[in-house]
Formats: sequence, C-alpha cells, structure tokens
Amino acid sequence: MGLESKVLSKEIQQYLYDNNKTLGTAESCTGGRIAQAIIAVPGASNYFKGGIVCYTNEVKERLLHVSHETLEEKTAVSEEVAIQLVKGACETLNVDYAISATGIAGPGGGTEEIPVGTIWLGYGSKDNVQTFKLEEDFGRDINLSIATNKALRLFLDFVQSEGIKNIAEEND
Repeated sequence: MGLESKVLSKEIQQYLYDNNKTLGTAESCTGGRIAQAIIAVPGASNYFKGGIVCYTNEVKERLLHVSHETLEEKTAVSEEVAIQLVKGACETLNVDYAISATGIAGPGGGTEEIPVGTIWLGYGSKDNVQTFKLEEDFGRDINLSIATNKALRLFLDFVQSEGIKNIAEEND
C-alpha cells in the first residue's frame, strides 16, 4: 500500500473520529482495496464498520439492494450502480457514509462501450451521493491503485466540505 493511501486514510480517520461518524465500503472491481487502505490506520474500528466485496451482480442485488433492472439496462459498470452501492452499503452496514467502486480493471473484460479502465466511484451518505468516472487504462494494478487513492481523496474532500457546510449552517 502506498504512502498516499495511508495519508488519506489517516485524514479520513481524524475527520470521522472527531465527528463521531461511521463509514463502510461496497467494492466490486477494487475487491476490498479501499477497505484495506482504511483499516491500515490503527483505530479504524472506531469508525469503520466493514465492507462488502460485491464482485458479482447477485451479491450487488442481494446484499446491497442494487436494482436488477439497473444492472440489466445500464450494466454493473455505471454511475447508477455506483450510487446504489453507496446507498445499499449505508443501509446494510448501518453507516453514515460509504464508498463504492465498480468497473473494469483489466486486462480483459472491456467492450467498445465500456473499455478497460472504466471505473465508477461513488461516495457520500444515503441522501447525498457523489460520483466520479475514471476512464484511462494503465494496466490492472495501476488502475486499481488509482481507483483506491481517488476514492479516498474524493471521500475526504466530500466529508470535509460537509463539515464546512454544517459549521456554516450552525452559524446562521
């Protein structure tokens, strides 16, 4: 695991711990790498409840309540599924926030419509989910590393901006 992941995980820990918030993950293509980065920081059990590796559509549907119709119409590699994974993880794991990843890390599996390197990241709360799409192929290992670090960075930025909004609302 790289230094960037550890630094981001430490910052996430500090924010969640200070604000008494909880986090979970729903990972398909990253296979638990985001959860691994989060628990690399001692004390993660104070805010990280767990993660679900949902590599198959069956698990996405059964455990995380992703719509079968969405999977059929949009495929598992879609913004809609990334959003549903965050919402499903928040519900299933009973957490304030969740991070999701669904995509094609490679080297195979890509199509003309959804090429290798396409990874949708989701992050947020059940009421406010944001997404980000990665689209470049640097090879499986690098694709997964980029997705993990990007997910952590986006989530950290999200919760920090949420905190700023909450403070601003309290001051109104």
